[in-house]
Amino acid sequence: MEEKALVIIPTYNESGNITKMILHLTGLSEPVDVLVVDDGSPDGTADIVKNMQKEIPGRIHLIEREGKQGLGTAYVTGFKYAIEKGYEYVCEMDADFSHDPDDIPRLIKEVKSGEADLAIGSRYSDGISIINWPLSRLILSYGANIYARFITGLPVSDTTAGFKCLRRKVIETISLDRIRSNGYAFQIELHFRVWKAGFRIKEVSIIFREREEGVSKMSKGIVREAMWRVWAIKFRSLFGAL
Repeated sequence: MEEKALVIIPTYNESGNITKMILHLTGLSEPVDVLVVDDGSPDGTADIVKNMQKEIPGRIHLIEREGKQGLGTAYVTGFKYAIEKGYEYVCEMDADFSHDPDDIPRLIKEVKSGEADLAIGSRYSDGISIINWPLSRLILSYGANIYARFITGLPVSDTTAGFKCLRRKVIETISLDRIRSNGYAFQIELHFRVWKAGFRIKEVSIIFREREEGVSKMSKGIVREAMWRVWAIKFRSLFGAL
């Protein structure tokens, strides 16, 4: 039986990027399908995806949701879709080319080979590999990762990484409906749950580039959520309520 791979891309107003991203992904040497989870983008992102479904039948999938429901719920929705449709390897990435789609085969290879159950495309596992970020954002991100590692004990350099590949068994094991985080804290909680469940995690160094098209979704609310959610994750783990 063929072991299929799915790349999940949450979108909100990514009309300037989504066509190029889908064409790049469907042209990779490693065959992957693409699932776009769109939160009611007013710029027509979903309509672009629908047109591409006609051009590349069977490999592009779309879930449309009403309003901005958040990054975490988008990925949970995508994970459930992947399980339902029988995908063995499930990847996360952004639509804006901050994650290089050419790195997808590298991440899948780590999981396929048995080296990892979760392969993380890491910005911090080999120094700092980020291009075109302002110093203030770099300090915020790097400091947030130190903070999250200190509180949770998570042995991952890039705790907030949104670029990864997971084995199907991982997703089936970690109780998706119990994940409470929704912004970038979702990535911390996901990594924490995978680690606590005893799965193998490997970081793969990647180069992260600031987006050229569209607008960043980072906000003060997302930062605040991440700051207090790590404490909630830790305490729930200590009291067996994870």
